[in-house]
Amino acid sequence: MRRRAGPRAAPPRGMVSLVGAGPGDPGLLTARAVEVLAIADLILHDGLVPAGMQASFPGTRWQSVARRVGQKTLTQAQVNARMIAGARRGLRVVRLKSGDPFVFGRGGEEAQALRAAGIVFEVVPGVSTALAAPALAGIPVTHRGVSAGFVVVSGHARESYEPLLAALPAGVATIVVLMGLGERRQIARLLVAAGWTKATPAAIVTSASRPEQRVWTGTLAGLGVKDGLGTRDEPGVIVIGDVVREASPPAAMRRRKAQE
Repeated sequence: MRRRAGPRAAPPRGMVSLVGAGPGDPGLLTARAVEVLAIADLILHDGLVPAGMQASFPGTRWQSVARRVGQKTLTQAQVNARMIAGARRGLRVVRLKSGDPFVFGRGGEEAQALRAAGIVFEVVPGVSTALAAPALAGIPVTHRGVSAGFVVVSGHARESYEPLLAALPAGVATIVVLMGLGERRQIARLLVAAGWTKATPAAIVTSASRPEQRVWTGTLAGLGVKDGLGTRDEPGVIVIGDVVREASPPAAMRRRKAQE
């Protein structure tokens, strides 16, 4: 007879929880993330965690440690120091990151810093935006007979994405780009130069899971040229590949677009 597991014990004081917040909708937090946030003494959050999520956990001290491009007021070392100092004061500290803490979230670096300082910590995985944003737009990153795999790259700087994308055979996999809206035209040019056709389907999902979510679909030729996004700095995910043609937008999203 299988025994049903009881509720998990609360984290002890004087520890850090590295928690993934998912794409932004508080309803997409994992059950463990909700448990940890509800009893936290201090939540150190990044710049993509929406204000609405803070409202879901009142009475807890929230502190921004945002390090987005153009808004870097703290170094990574300073963020590490705040986590460590809080834990040493006996606080339950949550380091809350958009998506998953170990997917372009510096979670690995923070885990190493905590381990080196002798701080007890746990990792609470989150729903990565690399998967959530396409799914919420009805785009499957893999699809039988169309794409058997996908790659995820950081698009914030050319040196981050060029080595992989330049070497990736055209059409062999779906490409998902995080933090790449500002580089989307350069990414499109790089792929075309590497053999991808200008007619390759592409999509952009901004503010995934939030009321302001928007979806653009087109081709590589239109990225950064005809997508209508300008240079706005907002959470966005780029999807490139034939899977974009297989999109089946959820009914709720179709209704929202119809009202615009």
